[in-house]
Amino acid sequence: MKAKFTGHDTFSFRYGWNYKAVNHLNSGGKLQTSNDQKTQEAIIELGVGKNMVNAIKYWAEATSAIKIIRQQSAVDHESSTTGLYIFDENSGKDPYLEHIGSIWLIHFWLNFNDKELTAYRYFFNYFNGEHFEKSVLISNLSDDISKLVSNDVMLNDSTIKKDIDVFLNTYCKKNKSLKTETKTLDEEQFNSPLAELNLVKDNGRGFFISDLNEKQDLPIDIFMYALIKFIEKEASISKVFKVSFDSLLKDRYSPGRIFRLSEKGLGLKLDEAQQVTSEKISWVDSLGLRQITVDETLIHGTENILDNYYKAVANG
Repeated sequence: MKAKFTGHDTFSFRYGWNYKAVNHLNSGGKLQTSNDQKTQEAIIELGVGKNMVNAIKYWAEATSAIKIIRQQSAVDHESSTTGLYIFDENSGKDPYLEHIGSIWLIHFWLNFNDKELTAYRYFFNYFNGEHFEKSVLISNLSDDISKLVSNDVMLNDSTIKKDIDVFLNTYCKKNKSLKTETKTLDEEQFNSPLAELNLVKDNGRGFFISDLNEKQDLPIDIFMYALIKFIEKEASISKVFKVSFDSLLKDRYSPGRIFRLSEKGLGLKLDEAQQVTSEKISWVDSLGLRQITVDETLIHGTENILDNYYKAVANG
């Protein structure tokens, strides 16, 4: 992996940014801030400052809403297939992120990436704590960087801390204590849709909680999509559309890790997936061997699974 702990200009991910990025590119706009004219056009079109243009570009890339196009020495961007699927203002399934499944999907796309290491990808794929101090997370990431990244890069503690702060601000709902000792929701939390998933909770004084549990608000279609993407990734090596329960629960980039599922929670999701697919996703738990098998027809039909989700929410 390559280390990528900067680029967001310390802005956490916000509602509306992927919509802005995708449709700005669709209308012929650019997101490159190295060109003064294009930068001014983006500032006017998007209604934000230059640093926030950089942040919008960073998060749209990170969540796979847009992709980099390299042409000789030039670098450009275009909307990705997944970005258009969700955010296109004319045909997108959920351009304003009104459905919780879309937010779970963005979370998966953000962390199902083994090319670039960030604080959030480290947390969801490598870090094992459920109750943790920020200082411990910083220390662990600092210690592990040299073993995980391929590029020869010098990262100081300040850079790592800023990236971890951005990760926590992106995922945490914060309570703001008032003098009356009552608590109110901080307005800043509404800037990031990922805080709605309650994957990380700020317990105050540098302590955080990220429980492994059943994730009852994770739609089964989004879980199945992630399961198939993980098995597809594994099958690129093994050519077999099977995976063990433990791999699905604990391996890096697995649904169990990325969605922070407990063992019971993963089992319940698999039971439901088996039922709704008429056993095209099936699993056995016999004599200590727990294995999941996916029918090959599903491997090539992940968009159909997402279509089913959006049809269901459209019909109430």
